[in-house]
Amino acid sequence: MTTEIQRIVFSESMKLADLIDVNYKLLNVLSRMGISLGFGEHTISEVCSRQGINLNSFLLICNIYTYEGYLPSADLMTGADSVTIVDYLHNSHSFYLGKEFPALERNLKDMVEPCCDTQKKIVARFFSDYRAQVENHFAYEEDVVFPYVRALKEGRMQEGYSIEQFEENHSNIDETLGDLKNIVMKYLPESCDTVLRNEVLYRIYRLEEDLAKHTIIEDSVLIPMVNKME
Repeated sequence: MTTEIQRIVFSESMKLADLIDVNYKLLNVLSRMGISLGFGEHTISEVCSRQGINLNSFLLICNIYTYEGYLPSADLMTGADSVTIVDYLHNSHSFYLGKEFPALERNLKDMVEPCCDTQKKIVARFFSDYRAQVENHFAYEEDVVFPYVRALKEGRMQEGYSIEQFEENHSNIDETLGDLKNIVMKYLPESCDTVLRNEVLYRIYRLEEDLAKHTIIEDSVLIPMVNKME
């Protein structure tokens, strides 16, 4: 069960270090926004200004990652920037594919080392199929959706496409992780090292939660913003 964090209003005058104290998971958000550690006593507004990051977009993303069921205000949505959101989603894709998935694959290989060849192949195939599914999902967004949003922001409407097509075909990419989690938790032999198995499960749970937030940003922020632009 996820522990609900006591709701604190994130404001531009809040020190960025205090923001991380509220929710340390926002460290991932900072890295995807290109914000390096060592920001001293600077406020959120100061850091965003220095980095050229739209303030409302930053606050919106941080709230989504911190509070369950968060619904952004109309003012925050109006002040947010669609290209900043797209850039964040793009950087998230790079993080998942370049760092998180390879790390999970290494953890899985170490974990199933004591298993028989059949069990190793099942886990490897399941993970490989899931990664291919995610790569296809991301590729569509990178090749079609994100260029469309950037063109729209520049005032260039592309005939024959609308964000409604993305909305109708948008699938959740975190659900299949639940099946992998069950395989690791319930069906592998006791010969698998408990510490390694726990490491895999911790990584899957974190990834599952992160991908769920990623989907919320697409469904509850990007799509409404682009609908309004259209």
